[in-house]
Amino acid sequence: MAQFHIRLTEPAGETLALLRKNRAEAKRLKAVQKTLGLLERSGPRHPSLQSHKFAGMTGPKGEEVFEAYAENRTPAAFRVFWCYGPDKDEITIVAITPHP
Repeated sequence: MAQFHIRLTEPAGETLALLRKNRAEAKRLKAVQKTLGLLERSGPRHPSLQSHKFAGMTGPKGEEVFEAYAENRTPAAFRVFWCYGPDKDEITIVAITPHP
């Protein structure tokens, strides 16, 4: 089973911190943390993540960005946008946002 190290960009880290501070977002925070855990432990191919390329964004160094589901069938469902690298076996979380 693949294992990855998760690295957060500053904007992704700020969003995660805001979710942690807001008690009303507890359910959303739990969903995002589950997604991050699945990316780390199982890798992006885990079926529940529904990972796929996202054309509207690039990574910190111009990498392809992928979208993983944190929530589904929810108004403004949160998504986790990520890219591979910069190191081998590493995933960088570019953004954690409501579905655009």
